[in-house]
Amino acid sequence: MLKMTGNNWYVITGGPSSGKTTTVDLLKGRGYKTTIEHARHYIDTQRVAGKTVEEIRKNQAAFQRGVLDMQIAQEQALSPGDVVFLDRAIPDARAYYRFLNLSEDEKLSETMREISYKKIFILDPLPLTQDYARTEDATAQKEIHELLTETYGSLSFPVVHVPVLPSGERVDLILKNL
Repeated sequence: MLKMTGNNWYVITGGPSSGKTTTVDLLKGRGYKTTIEHARHYIDTQRVAGKTVEEIRKNQAAFQRGVLDMQIAQEQALSPGDVVFLDRAIPDARAYYRFLNLSEDEKLSETMREISYKKIFILDPLPLTQDYARTEDATAQKEIHELLTETYGSLSFPVVHVPVLPSGERVDLILKNL
């Protein structure tokens, strides 16, 4: 069970290629505690085990559940009193389940009832760039961004939309809106 009420955690989210990890890395460089993005981490751990990205992504339900399990474990390990910037959070899983037309399982539903965040920062998308782990196209990027916006907007946490700006200016805007 997650016990996350009243924490000091800020979520950095947005669709693929919106600058989340760059933003989180800059926040870390300014001395803030941050987390990693788990979809890429899950892919990397599976690749080390000998699987190809195609094999990993073939079973999207298993992929999404693996990412969710990592996210839950990470958030359970955080101290509620610490100011932490999360590179995505548990509600991202709900948006991705919806994007992939996966049925929401009990684990996600139960966890969603227990989450708490100080504030959500949704980054507007940047031009899409492809790499070994990112397989979405521009249409998927837009749809995922919209689903994330809807998902977080339906929750009780304050949401700040972060426009496309130079990376340092995005970080400044986030820090001014804590």
